[in-house]
Amino acid sequence: MCGECGYRASRKNNLSLHMRTHTGERPYKCDQCDYSTAHKKCLDQHLAKHTGEEPYKCGECGYRTADRSQLSRHMRTHTGEKPYKCDQCDYSAALKHHLIDHQTKHSGEKPYMCGECGYRAAQRSTLSKHMRTHTGEKPYKCDQCDYSAADKSNLATHIKKHTGEKPYMCGECGYRANYKASLSRHMRTHTGEKRYK
Repeated sequence: MCGECGYRASRKNNLSLHMRTHTGERPYKCDQCDYSTAHKKCLDQHLAKHTGEEPYKCGECGYRTADRSQLSRHMRTHTGEKPYKCDQCDYSAALKHHLIDHQTKHSGEKPYMCGECGYRAAQRSTLSKHMRTHTGEKPYKCDQCDYSAADKSNLATHIKKHTGEKPYMCGECGYRANYKASLSRHMRTHTGEKRYK
Protein backbone atom coordinates (compact mmCIF):
# COMPACT_ATOMS: atom_id res chain seq x y z
CA MET A 1 0.00 0.00 0.00
CA CYS A 2 1.14 3.54 -0.83
CA GLY A 3 1.74 5.58 2.32
CA GLU A 4 0.95 8.81 0.46
CA CYS A 5 -2.54 8.15 -0.89
CA GLY A 6 -3.63 4.63 0.05
CA TYR A 7 -3.26 3.16 -3.46
CA ARG A 8 -2.99 -0.63 -3.22
CA ALA A 9 -1.10 -2.93 -5.59
CA SER A 10 -0.86 -6.70 -5.92
CA ARG A 11 2.82 -6.52 -6.94
CA LYS A 12 5.74 -4.63 -5.44
CA ASN A 13 6.80 -3.49 -8.93
CA ASN A 14 3.38 -1.88 -9.53
CA LEU A 15 3.71 0.00 -6.26
CA SER A 16 7.18 1.22 -7.31
CA LEU A 17 5.72 2.49 -10.60
CA HIS A 18 2.88 4.17 -8.71
CA MET A 19 5.29 5.97 -6.37
CA ARG A 20 6.64 7.90 -9.38
CA THR A 21 3.34 9.81 -9.47
CA HIS A 22 4.29 11.23 -6.07
CA THR A 23 8.05 11.63 -6.57
CA GLY A 24 7.88 12.85 -10.16
CA GLU A 25 10.70 10.42 -11.03
CA ARG A 26 11.11 9.89 -14.81
CA PRO A 27 13.91 7.37 -15.26
CA TYR A 28 13.29 6.66 -18.97
CA LYS A 29 15.00 9.41 -20.98
CA CYS A 30 15.10 10.01 -24.72
CA ASP A 31 18.66 10.17 -26.08
CA GLN A 32 17.57 12.52 -28.90
CA CYS A 33 15.65 15.23 -27.01
CA ASP A 34 14.77 16.29 -23.46
CA TYR A 35 11.70 13.99 -23.16
CA SER A 36 11.58 11.71 -20.12
CA THR A 37 8.86 9.51 -18.69
CA ALA A 38 8.01 7.23 -15.78
CA HIS A 39 7.17 4.27 -18.04
CA LYS A 40 9.28 2.39 -20.59
CA LYS A 41 6.29 1.83 -22.93
CA CYS A 42 5.81 5.60 -23.16
CA LEU A 43 9.47 6.07 -24.08
CA ASP A 44 9.21 3.39 -26.79
CA GLN A 45 6.20 5.18 -28.30
CA HIS A 46 8.03 8.52 -28.09
CA LEU A 47 11.14 7.13 -29.84
CA ALA A 48 8.96 6.10 -32.79
CA LYS A 49 8.34 9.83 -33.39
CA HIS A 50 12.07 10.34 -34.00
CA THR A 51 12.40 7.36 -36.33
CA GLY A 52 9.16 8.19 -38.13
CA GLU A 53 7.89 4.65 -37.55
CA GLU A 54 4.10 4.82 -37.64
CA PRO A 55 2.91 1.57 -39.15
CA TYR A 56 -0.73 1.86 -38.03
CA LYS A 57 -2.85 4.04 -40.32
CA CYS A 58 -6.50 5.09 -40.20
CA GLY A 59 -8.35 4.32 -43.45
CA GLU A 60 -10.80 7.18 -42.81
CA CYS A 61 -8.54 10.19 -42.42
CA GLY A 62 -4.91 9.07 -42.80
CA TYR A 63 -4.05 9.43 -39.08
CA ARG A 64 -0.91 7.40 -38.32
CA THR A 65 0.53 6.09 -35.07
CA ALA A 66 3.23 3.82 -33.72
CA ASP A 67 0.79 2.27 -31.24
CA ARG A 68 -1.92 -0.18 -32.38
CA SER A 69 -4.10 0.46 -29.31
CA GLN A 70 -3.88 4.21 -30.02
CA LEU A 71 -5.26 3.56 -33.51
CA SER A 72 -8.17 1.59 -32.01
CA ARG A 73 -8.96 4.53 -29.73
CA HIS A 74 -8.66 6.95 -32.66
CA MET A 75 -11.14 4.94 -34.75
CA ARG A 76 -13.84 5.72 -32.19
CA THR A 77 -13.70 9.36 -33.31
CA HIS A 78 -15.13 8.14 -36.62
CA THR A 79 -17.50 5.42 -35.40
CA GLY A 80 -18.83 7.30 -32.39
CA GLU A 81 -18.45 4.08 -30.36
CA LYS A 82 -18.50 4.66 -26.59
CA PRO A 83 -17.92 1.26 -24.96
CA TYR A 84 -17.20 2.53 -21.44
CA LYS A 85 -20.49 3.03 -19.60
CA CYS A 86 -21.11 4.50 -16.16
CA ASP A 87 -23.05 2.17 -13.87
CA GLN A 88 -24.60 5.09 -11.98
CA CYS A 89 -25.99 7.22 -14.83
CA ASP A 90 -26.36 7.17 -18.62
CA TYR A 91 -22.90 8.61 -19.36
CA SER A 92 -20.69 6.63 -21.77
CA ALA A 93 -17.19 7.34 -23.08
CA ALA A 94 -14.94 6.37 -25.96
CA LEU A 95 -11.91 6.21 -23.66
CA LYS A 96 -11.63 4.38 -20.35
CA HIS A 97 -9.86 7.22 -18.57
CA HIS A 98 -12.72 9.56 -19.48
CA LEU A 99 -15.13 7.19 -17.70
CA ILE A 100 -12.84 7.00 -14.67
CA ASP A 101 -12.66 10.80 -14.54
CA HIS A 102 -16.46 10.96 -14.85
CA GLN A 103 -17.00 8.45 -12.04
CA THR A 104 -15.13 10.70 -9.61
CA LYS A 105 -18.10 13.08 -9.97
CA HIS A 106 -20.18 10.41 -8.26
CA SER A 107 -17.60 9.36 -5.66
CA GLY A 108 -15.63 12.59 -5.28
CA GLU A 109 -12.49 10.47 -4.81
CA LYS A 110 -9.16 12.04 -5.87
CA PRO A 111 -6.36 9.94 -4.40
CA TYR A 112 -3.38 11.43 -6.30
CA MET A 113 -1.90 14.63 -4.90
CA CYS A 114 0.69 17.06 -6.27
CA GLY A 115 3.54 17.61 -3.84
CA GLU A 116 4.11 21.13 -5.22
CA CYS A 117 0.70 22.75 -4.81
CA GLY A 118 -1.70 20.22 -3.28
CA TYR A 119 -3.71 19.71 -6.50
CA ARG A 120 -5.62 16.42 -6.32
CA ALA A 121 -6.51 14.15 -9.22
CA ALA A 122 -8.64 11.07 -9.76
CA GLN A 123 -6.06 9.48 -12.07
CA ARG A 124 -2.29 9.13 -12.11
CA SER A 125 -2.17 10.26 -15.75
CA THR A 126 -4.10 13.42 -14.86
CA LEU A 127 -1.59 14.16 -12.11
CA SER A 128 1.30 13.53 -14.54
CA LYS A 129 -0.20 16.07 -16.97
CA HIS A 130 -0.69 18.52 -14.11
CA MET A 131 2.97 18.20 -13.08
CA ARG A 132 3.92 19.77 -16.43
CA THR A 133 2.43 23.04 -15.20
CA HIS A 134 5.28 23.08 -12.65
CA THR A 135 8.09 21.67 -14.79
CA GLY A 136 7.16 23.51 -17.99
CA GLU A 137 7.77 20.26 -19.88
CA LYS A 138 6.28 20.13 -23.38
CA PRO A 139 7.13 16.65 -24.66
CA TYR A 140 4.78 16.65 -27.67
CA LYS A 141 6.61 18.33 -30.57
CA CYS A 142 5.35 19.19 -34.04
CA ASP A 143 7.52 17.69 -36.78
CA GLN A 144 6.65 20.52 -39.17
CA CYS A 145 7.41 23.61 -37.06
CA ASP A 146 8.81 24.54 -33.65
CA TYR A 147 5.49 24.18 -31.79
CA SER A 148 5.48 21.92 -28.73
CA ALA A 149 2.74 21.07 -26.25
CA ALA A 150 2.35 19.74 -22.74
CA ASP A 151 -0.66 17.66 -23.80
CA LYS A 152 -0.93 15.23 -26.73
CA SER A 153 -4.42 16.41 -27.67
CA ASN A 154 -3.14 19.99 -28.03
CA LEU A 155 -0.49 18.77 -30.48
CA ALA A 156 -3.11 16.81 -32.45
CA THR A 157 -5.21 19.99 -32.68
CA HIS A 158 -2.18 21.98 -33.84
CA ILE A 159 -1.20 19.43 -36.54
CA LYS A 160 -4.60 19.83 -38.20
CA LYS A 161 -3.53 23.38 -39.06
CA HIS A 162 -0.73 21.92 -41.22
CA THR A 163 -2.72 19.10 -42.79
CA GLY A 164 -6.00 20.93 -43.35
CA GLU A 165 -7.68 17.73 -42.13
CA LYS A 166 -11.46 18.04 -41.71
CA PRO A 167 -12.72 14.54 -40.84
CA TYR A 168 -16.10 15.53 -39.36
CA MET A 169 -18.89 16.10 -41.89
CA CYS A 170 -22.45 17.39 -41.45
CA GLY A 171 -25.03 15.01 -42.90
CA GLU A 172 -27.42 17.90 -43.55
CA CYS A 173 -25.35 20.23 -45.72
CA GLY A 174 -21.87 18.73 -46.22
CA TYR A 175 -20.08 21.25 -43.94
CA ARG A 176 -16.73 19.82 -42.81
CA ALA A 177 -14.93 20.52 -39.53
CA ASN A 178 -11.51 19.81 -38.06
CA TYR A 179 -12.95 19.03 -34.64
CA LYS A 180 -15.98 17.19 -33.31
CA ALA A 181 -16.85 20.18 -31.09
CA SER A 182 -16.92 22.46 -34.15
CA LEU A 183 -19.33 20.10 -35.89
CA SER A 184 -21.53 20.00 -32.76
CA ARG A 185 -21.69 23.81 -32.75
CA HIS A 186 -22.49 23.82 -36.47
CA MET A 187 -25.33 21.31 -36.01
CA ARG A 188 -27.17 23.89 -33.89
CA THR A 189 -27.67 25.94 -37.05
CA HIS A 190 -29.86 23.08 -38.27
CA THR A 191 -31.57 22.14 -35.01
CA GLY A 192 -32.12 25.70 -33.80
CA GLU A 193 -30.88 24.64 -30.33
CA LYS A 194 -29.89 27.61 -28.16
CA ARG A 195 -28.34 26.02 -25.10
CA TYR A 196 -26.89 29.13 -23.46
CA LYS A 197 -29.69 30.89 -21.58
